[in-house]
Amino acid sequence: MVSALAGVMTSVIGKLTTLLGEEYAKLKGVHREVEFMKDELSSMNALLQRLAEVDRDLDVQTKEWRDQVREMSYDIEDCIDDFMKSLGQTDIAKRAGLVQNVIQQLKALRGRHQISSQIQGLKARVEDASKRRMRYKLDERTFEHRISRAIDPRLPSLYAEPDGLVGIDKPRDELIKCLMEGGVGALVQQQKVISIVGSGGLGKTTLANEVYRKLEGQFQCRAFVSLSQQPDVKKILRSILSQVSQQEYANIDVWDEEKLIYAIREFLKNKRYFVIIDDIWSNQAWKIIKCALFPNDVGSKIMTTTRSITIAKSCCSPQHDHVYEIMPLTEANSKSLFLKRIFGSGDMCPPKLEEVSSEILKKCGGSPLAIITVASLLANKASTNEEWERVYNSIGSTLEKDPGVEEMRKILSLSYDDLPHHLKTCLLYLSIFPEDCEIKRDQLIRRWIAEGFINTEGGQDLEEIGDGYFSDLINRSMVQPVRIQYDGRVYSCRVHDMILDLLISKSIEENFVTFFGGQNQELVLQHKIRRLSLNCYSQEHIAVPSTAIISHCRSLSVFGYAEQMPPLSKFRVLRVLDIENGEDMESSFIEHVRTLCQLKYLRLDVRSISAFPEQLGELQHLQTLDIRWTKIRKLPKSIVQLQNMTCLHVNNLELPEGIGNLHALQELREIKVKWDSLASSLLELGSLTKLRILGLRWCIIDTHGNKEIFVENVVSSLCKLGRLNLRSLCIKKMYGYSIEFLLDSWFPSPHLLQKFQMDAYYFFPRVPVWIASLDNLSYLDININPVEEEALEILGGLPALLLLCLSSESSAQKQRLVISSNMFICLKDFRFTCWSNGKGLIFEAGAMPSLEKLEVPLDAGKDLDFGIQHLSSLMHVTVKIICGGATVREVEASEDAIRSAVTLLPNHPTLEIRIWGDENMVEEDQGKAEEEIQTSTQLI
Repeated sequence: MVSALAGVMTSVIGKLTTLLGEEYAKLKGVHREVEFMKDELSSMNALLQRLAEVDRDLDVQTKEWRDQVREMSYDIEDCIDDFMKSLGQTDIAKRAGLVQNVIQQLKALRGRHQISSQIQGLKARVEDASKRRMRYKLDERTFEHRISRAIDPRLPSLYAEPDGLVGIDKPRDELIKCLMEGGVGALVQQQKVISIVGSGGLGKTTLANEVYRKLEGQFQCRAFVSLSQQPDVKKILRSILSQVSQQEYANIDVWDEEKLIYAIREFLKNKRYFVIIDDIWSNQAWKIIKCALFPNDVGSKIMTTTRSITIAKSCCSPQHDHVYEIMPLTEANSKSLFLKRIFGSGDMCPPKLEEVSSEILKKCGGSPLAIITVASLLANKASTNEEWERVYNSIGSTLEKDPGVEEMRKILSLSYDDLPHHLKTCLLYLSIFPEDCEIKRDQLIRRWIAEGFINTEGGQDLEEIGDGYFSDLINRSMVQPVRIQYDGRVYSCRVHDMILDLLISKSIEENFVTFFGGQNQELVLQHKIRRLSLNCYSQEHIAVPSTAIISHCRSLSVFGYAEQMPPLSKFRVLRVLDIENGEDMESSFIEHVRTLCQLKYLRLDVRSISAFPEQLGELQHLQTLDIRWTKIRKLPKSIVQLQNMTCLHVNNLELPEGIGNLHALQELREIKVKWDSLASSLLELGSLTKLRILGLRWCIIDTHGNKEIFVENVVSSLCKLGRLNLRSLCIKKMYGYSIEFLLDSWFPSPHLLQKFQMDAYYFFPRVPVWIASLDNLSYLDININPVEEEALEILGGLPALLLLCLSSESSAQKQRLVISSNMFICLKDFRFTCWSNGKGLIFEAGAMPSLEKLEVPLDAGKDLDFGIQHLSSLMHVTVKIICGGATVREVEASEDAIRSAVTLLPNHPTLEIRIWGDENMVEEDQGKAEEEIQTSTQLI
């Protein structure tokens, strides 16, 4: 087990190498010690990586030696960081005034003397560790060599798509029948609850999701939420309200449970809804959530999943509800799933592997999670009987005696142990996040970088390497994808509960993370705290014990509001500070952030914070600053001193003067641009040569500003950025102001641009000239009015376009807009909005051959044959029926025609029908119209 060591060893050896470089060649007194430590640690690191291959067989002495080396490595890195900091202070002193110079140099020399003594002590610890290594004869161990090959690229798609599921049709259909059928008369319309119960890993969530996918279109509103062992009930209620209402509420983050429950009940009172509450761990959580689900008599349905039969029964009433016990997969389905994951086919197994595969499946016990885990592992192995036998023998022999969670963790641990060392460290880091937490890819990668887990050679981009690490964990089924982007990349992930339990236990064993809150609060502190995770969702009062040694903590992650937080000044070597949903945290907590000299990642989701200390510029190592969810309305002037900043996320803040000094900046989002913005700041924006992602937010017109100068500065900067590295531009929230100047003025075209997004109240009169030449553009969200054939021809010729959101107020065509077979060759997602649809669109045979998602408007009662039968790759269809002046019969006929057309498509796509303007329908029986037309979706 070397995952924790892999991270710190790689980092500390790299820093020791830096100290031996030319920049520090003149250092006296420590150069020899540094060189000795670097050589010894490099040798130890090689041995530790070999020991990791046989971790389960290590004796007590070897494990103790390994743990001592780990703690020693942490201390060495902290000492090096202090040493480099003192050298930096000496350089600053040289540039100061005479008196100040002398004072600063004396302080620096005193500090360097102390650090030199520390280095001598650390060298002695390294020597002792080296001697123990020789005494224990660790190098004489024999090691097992492992054969590996590339991961089967089919695994992720099989895991994500419903067609890749095995053995789910029967239980899904049984649940649907139980939900939708039943008693007679009033009982049919009575609210019904079904609870799925079963042990972890049997696929309760997957089954519930399949039922949801099949039935969601038959209800006016729906929601799917997942709980955890210590759920944040307010967050769950907010999610339910957001999903069922499909709208945003002002200041919802400050609503209490009572207000949220009242809002949900009022909204659901007369609506037929379908709600799934996934993974309930306590009766108390269910009682609170159930209060929000108004018990109406219009045929609403509720489904819950849990691991406890007691909780399952408490969710249901004995009269008409039902507890459904999920069963393990049958032998045939287990084999089919197993072989699909490895070979891509459920009935293709080499004869030489038949016997050993049967033995492996017996140990998996019909658990889909166990089968997927072992199969994913074997897909990365040679298909030999010897290799599969080795895996079989490694799984353990206690499955027949105890088929519960403990054996599952052994199976999962096998997959964990097979990861490369760098991936073990990155995966172990996920234990910091609470259960059921949705972890965003980009935030996770930036934290990995700040911790020093990602290293590069030859000038490779760290974020690109981290993205590869993240994708590798997804492909190995170690983390679950949650949201998928338009380009197929995973936007966010979640760690399965059982894997999280495994990671937490390993983190504790390796002193990788220290946990407070929930089930981990009783843990005994045995070492210096290296990373601290506070889960405040589970308890109201969480405090870090006074006996905890936090001065060596590198990462502080707070989830929820912690009343008694140690002051930041005590976290002297902190590299990562991430506070999530700390809405009631004292604003004074952030005052000492300027003392965190090693800080690289700072993310604050704290509404109470309204200002930063002016000395923020002292954080010279800061790489990521994310303050979107604070009340900060002005950036400190000193922010322009942060030379290492690569990512700056703010919420509608103006550019500071001197922004051009941030030469490392790659991502800058939600910057406020208005008429009276500093001209120098707008011009400096163009000097950010590494900037790849830019988000601008237009404000209300300032009539006192100089429009010509403003436009000139904006265009100048965009043109410079477009010639350099700009990949993404998002323009948001303009009120009453045109950006028509972008039609022809962006020259030369931003050749690397991949994404252009307009979230603005403005319509281009035509396609901007520069867009037509963007060969790399894959995401385009644009407003054009009116839409003409020429516009579609230009956009249809973009070679890399995957997603197109096209909005218009009207169509100028008297005839239908034709999309022919030579247009939009790669497009996967097409969303068309037109308030006055006119004749609409028509798809010719062969049009959009790769299209998977379609969203189009149709006028009720008009010709609905728009060529949807030609879109053979469709998986999801959304049709917005515009009712203006139509009768109920015409709307019903339109719905029936759309359903019939979609049913005939080869992939049987899901269909969602939205009714627009139903208040303008013409019908004698208006009550019937409202009853029948309010249903907004239909699932095929």
